[in-house]
Amino acid sequence: MSTTSPRALRLPAAAALSVALVVPALLAGTAHASSPAAGTLDARTDAAEDKDPKPPGKMSTVGGERLGVPGTQMRAKRGGKPAKLPEGITARSWIVSDAESGKVLAARNPHWKLPPASTLKMLFADTLLPKFPKSAEHKVERSDLEGMGEGSSLVGVKEGQTYAVEDLWRGVFLRSGNDAVHVLAAMNGGKDKTVREMNRHAEKLRAGDTNVVSPDGYDEKGQVSSAYDLTLFARSGMQKSDFREYAATARAQFPGEKKKGKKRETYEIQNTNRLLTGDIGLDAYPGIAGVKNGSTSKAGATFTGVAQRGDRVLLVTCMHPDDEQGGLEVYKETAKLLDWGFESAGEVEPVGELVAPSSAGASGKSGDSADKNKSGAQAGGAADGSGGDDSDGAGVAVGITGACLVLVAGLAYAVHRRWPMPDLTRLRRLPFAQGTEDGTSGASPSPSGPAAGEPEAPESARGEDPEEDRVAAQKSD
Repeated sequence: MSTTSPRALRLPAAAALSVALVVPALLAGTAHASSPAAGTLDARTDAAEDKDPKPPGKMSTVGGERLGVPGTQMRAKRGGKPAKLPEGITARSWIVSDAESGKVLAARNPHWKLPPASTLKMLFADTLLPKFPKSAEHKVERSDLEGMGEGSSLVGVKEGQTYAVEDLWRGVFLRSGNDAVHVLAAMNGGKDKTVREMNRHAEKLRAGDTNVVSPDGYDEKGQVSSAYDLTLFARSGMQKSDFREYAATARAQFPGEKKKGKKRETYEIQNTNRLLTGDIGLDAYPGIAGVKNGSTSKAGATFTGVAQRGDRVLLVTCMHPDDEQGGLEVYKETAKLLDWGFESAGEVEPVGELVAPSSAGASGKSGDSADKNKSGAQAGGAADGSGGDDSDGAGVAVGITGACLVLVAGLAYAVHRRWPMPDLTRLRRLPFAQGTEDGTSGASPSPSGPAAGEPEAPESARGEDPEEDRVAAQKSD
């Protein structure tokens, strides 16, 4: 929550400047990618089956013409001397952008449609988070847990047990629990309805490379996204305070099974984002504040990270690097790109931009057919809707039509896009989080086992580390 400050008093002036910048861009128009139909993929989309895949010759130009050109895009300023892009970046698709201005500093095939794995949970959270109060509780039914893919990552949600909404969201963000996703989707009226709402929200964010089939990111035919779209989801989500808090939490306690006559035990869960927690051979990244990692047999490893250094905030997304190092390569390549971005941001001309959301409209996306009218317990009486935007989003445009609607949405996004990143870094010092006193990460990898005296996490929560054994079985972490 913002407090009045000299910076806040300058917002009207910033808004006026935003209008001056937004209007010409609106008049010029922006190219949109067509929405993929269910079950249809570009011939090269299912790239994981090809040992040496090539990006499509023509990709979406949303955000700028150069973003649709295959290969690496970077442009030095006249007289500028940016650092050389890091060597050894093997990701099939990646993008480095300024989170606050939306400028794309460099990219490689950012609109290549690829399986997203659990990074798609950013869109799931951005869509559903505003619907349920954190303190609302839900008793899990057997039907809530149906339909999860074999080998799914789990946090340990149990049938017949009652969970607070905030615990379920921690299970989503920290352990990437598909069980927690399916329970929240059931509360929202079911998988079919949730998929449609996610597709509508993606359309509102102008994420035209994305087609949602399963809300948890598990490999499904026709389910695709792109590094560009995943960055849009992260940027939108990080404007929500709950999203920021969950994404920045390194460790938390998760409720275990409630046994009659005994106090309910908890067990520790650790965030699977290795740039947040560190790992053997990998330090936590200084200034990291989230966002989400993923891994499946088709998607390989995927990751979107946000970090701050000084006054600059960068977003980096990497999709499917070559990985022969136990699942850590996606983090190492992300860290290299973040380092490059912080060093070179003032020395490069943007090669594109992260577009502002458009008005909500009729979805051309597929997902599931007719609504099956699953009522789902809407926790706390939360209203049904396809939204997912809270007061910090671009929803102020409701009721305005035509070009004015788009303009107001873009203006609202420009005004609200500055995130309270100091609050994020302070979160690192909360219990179960890691970080140095100045808010940056300096944590060494922690033991994976429970602390002395704490109950051991159930097998479903510990599971196989999907970052270490993602090839053995299809799974979404």
